[in-house]
Amino acid sequence: MVYKLLALDIDGTLLRSNHKIDKETKDAISYVQEKGVYVTLTTSRNFASAKKIAKAVKLDDAILITHSGAFIAEQVKEPIHEQRISNRDVQEIVQILENFDCHIRIIHERLAVGNRVKHNHYLSAKMTLGIGDPLFYPVNFVETLSEYLDKKELSPPKIDAHFFQDQEREEARRLLEERIPTISVVRSTKCNFGIVPKGVSKAKGLRLLGDQLGIPVDQMVVIGDADCDAEMIHQAGLGVAMGNASYELKRLADWVTRSNDQQGVSYMVKEVFRRQMRVQVKR
Repeated sequence: MVYKLLALDIDGTLLRSNHKIDKETKDAISYVQEKGVYVTLTTSRNFASAKKIAKAVKLDDAILITHSGAFIAEQVKEPIHEQRISNRDVQEIVQILENFDCHIRIIHERLAVGNRVKHNHYLSAKMTLGIGDPLFYPVNFVETLSEYLDKKELSPPKIDAHFFQDQEREEARRLLEERIPTISVVRSTKCNFGIVPKGVSKAKGLRLLGDQLGIPVDQMVVIGDADCDAEMIHQAGLGVAMGNASYELKRLADWVTRSNDQQGVSYMVKEVFRRQMRVQVKR
């Protein structure tokens, strides 16, 4: 099989644990690009954040799959696909979540709006500052999101909720899924889930991008580390799990590479794409 597209998750895959990118990883991405392989990023991050990371690895002209697949674009003003949570659903989601001890962040493609969390726990401070998105993008913090939404309508691709207790997280998830059938609640990390329009996923985003580029999914290599990457890894021609991925994701994948702190992306590229290039040359 000749692979024509390489899709990379960001956190836990492209980025090391310290949020840096290895030179070897950058070189590997440049290598496959020079050989005509299309490289994209697929992430739960917002578009502005993903775009900054794309520029850091010289993917300036790539179409990016962001907001867990709800916003797909090369430029923020010209998305090739977008699905949004309606303003009415946003208001209902916020009203439900405000009954719990959690940090809510409405993730627009240009900025984010979040509630201030009055909590002394160190983790809450890190979350409020943006533990899940270490590269800066504009965040407006307000005292009460429901009051903010009474004055300003918002229809974002995604909403994030960070909890401090597992029990509250699961109760909030149950209420959201029970009361709002037009959304999906997607688990990201411990005490953290994302809310997207029904039917949105990274896997669907990759299929849409493939249709745009004329590349079927069986000609794609997909690399990820989180459970939310499972569907796109399963559908790909070659699904790769990082060494730091869960046991379940590793079992699902066709290939397990090294961890994000052991240059897992560059190692996979050397093993798969350079071998592919040698085969093509021989033919």
